[in-house]
Amino acid sequence: MPSAIEQIVDAYVRLKNRRGLDELMMHRQRLAVDLKSRSGYDFSLPIGQIDEEIAIIEAGLSRLKSDKSTI
Repeated sequence: MPSAIEQIVDAYVRLKNRRGLDELMMHRQRLAVDLKSRSGYDFSLPIGQIDEEIAIIEAGLSRLKSDKSTI
């Protein structure tokens, strides 16, 4: 079963909503920067999850870009 982020990215790709994907990417990148700048607690697990989500979003952007180039 696909994760929530995979389902969201798939929906944005099907709708050709690049803006939504860009906003999703910027949000995850801000979260990653914020967590990486913190200390006093081991944030490696949430940082790893966010990095995985960023990779999924990047793949969605690539799919959207390749769909656009084939049209």
